[in-house]
Amino acid sequence: MRKSNRGNVDPFIVMDVMENARKAEEKGEDIVHMEVGQPGTAAPIEAQRQLIEKMKNDSMGYTVALGIPELRKRISQLYGDWYNLDLNPDRIIITSGSSAGFILSFSSLFDAKDRVGICSPGYPSYRQILKAQDLETVLIETKFENNFQPFASDLKGLNLSGVLIASPANPTGSMLNHNQLESLILSSLEQNISFISDEIYHGIEYEKKATTALQITNQCYVINSFSKYFSMTGWRVGWMVVPEDHIRQIERLAQNMFICAPHASQIAALHALDCEDELKNNLDVYKENRKLMIKGLKDSGFTKISSPDGAFYIYADVSKFCNDSLEFANRVLKEAKVAITPGLDFDSKRGNSTIRFSYARSTEDIIKGLEKLNIFMKNNKYI
Repeated sequence: MRKSNRGNVDPFIVMDVMENARKAEEKGEDIVHMEVGQPGTAAPIEAQRQLIEKMKNDSMGYTVALGIPELRKRISQLYGDWYNLDLNPDRIIITSGSSAGFILSFSSLFDAKDRVGICSPGYPSYRQILKAQDLETVLIETKFENNFQPFASDLKGLNLSGVLIASPANPTGSMLNHNQLESLILSSLEQNISFISDEIYHGIEYEKKATTALQITNQCYVINSFSKYFSMTGWRVGWMVVPEDHIRQIERLAQNMFICAPHASQIAALHALDCEDELKNNLDVYKENRKLMIKGLKDSGFTKISSPDGAFYIYADVSKFCNDSLEFANRVLKEAKVAITPGLDFDSKRGNSTIRFSYARSTEDIIKGLEKLNIFMKNNKYI
């Protein structure tokens, strides 16, 4: 049977690493996971409890396509608490994770063959979803000295229909400050470029609060999720914020593509928003892990790293050790029993010289992983 060219997307390498780690664990090997951007904690306990109670008397059927009204209102309150914004809850659409938000955004904003800019390095699924929707990906190559974030000048002359910016970013954890983000947004608006802000790592910041694009303009799409800060990856629930005149278009698309986000996940998400103490404890763990990782990696010879402002990743240059990050990651998994992600996932041109480390697991895991990694580096005379 014939296959479409749109379906010919690249694999998500980190998922392959995760599968190799699982196979090793099946054989009884003790693997430390530094590959996946997934919190080591479960959904907040009170959110789980509230869902269990709700399920006793609710069949959990379809919700309306835009999501449970109570959840949309509560997310609106979050924007007031975090950013001092008075956000109309009608503009909030509940999605099946941020992935559905990207699909809805690209479907709503762009036509086939439109050019959409994304940063490199960047989250690999951006370009694969764009390709699957017959859109042209334009890579904006960012630099280490700019903490892997773009400047407004980088958008000039690219003839873009849209641009997607992440802050904090994956794989680097770098953030744009308010002025930098404002400059990018204003430059986009001047050029009639649709602006999409991926804010999935908001809430996981270390020195200062991230800026939401909504503090600068209402003429943008914002995508967020309960996966990271709220520790609900497998629940597949997120949200997007769109201009008021885009609500009905997104609603029609959501009705036909997804019907609705999972009902049970929406209930859990509603109550997760009130679990502030537990979520703060999770953030305290990430802060400690970040400190340990920065020191531990430098002690192991990874001296050129991008210090993260948010999220839970460190992006490290390994060019002085190898010119094949995939082979390097495979060796670390086999010899050190530590799973890490090759930079090829995030930068197809320059990723052979980089590795992403995730520190989303427990502090105990991070300490163990750093010890194993240090031994590996010494055994191979890298330090």
